[in-house]
Amino acid sequence: MKKIDIACIIDDDPIFVFGIKKIMELVDFCNGFMVFRNGEEALNNLKAIISANEKLPDVILLDLNMPVLDGIQFLEEFIKVPCTKKIIIYVVSSSVDPEDILRAKSFEYVSDYIVKPISVEKLKDILNDIEKTSHCQ
Repeated sequence: MKKIDIACIIDDDPIFVFGIKKIMELVDFCNGFMVFRNGEEALNNLKAIISANEKLPDVILLDLNMPVLDGIQFLEEFIKVPCTKKIIIYVVSSSVDPEDILRAKSFEYVSDYIVKPISVEKLKDILNDIEKTSHCQ
């Protein structure tokens, strides 16, 4: 299984961020991380990275419920940003509300909706999905 270069975690919960980074290291998920505490911080930084033509993440793990700019608001703004690289987005939330799930999956950029916590198996599934989609492009 091939690992990805950069994973981006957008989540305001430091315990989740710490845990998911440890699990990612355990399964050799990626070479590096970008971590943002809310959607606005992520949006501003990702726009700057795009403008500077620097390395973008291959995958984004996006929480729904955050202060300042939540996951849905982030998605609504991020899809407007012109970007040539296809970034795979997984919404990761503790919400099991069917409306949240449907709303998140209504964005074409969102590959899946994952209910927290994320298991080692789920991260391996994500790597497999990314590998499959990269062969198709």
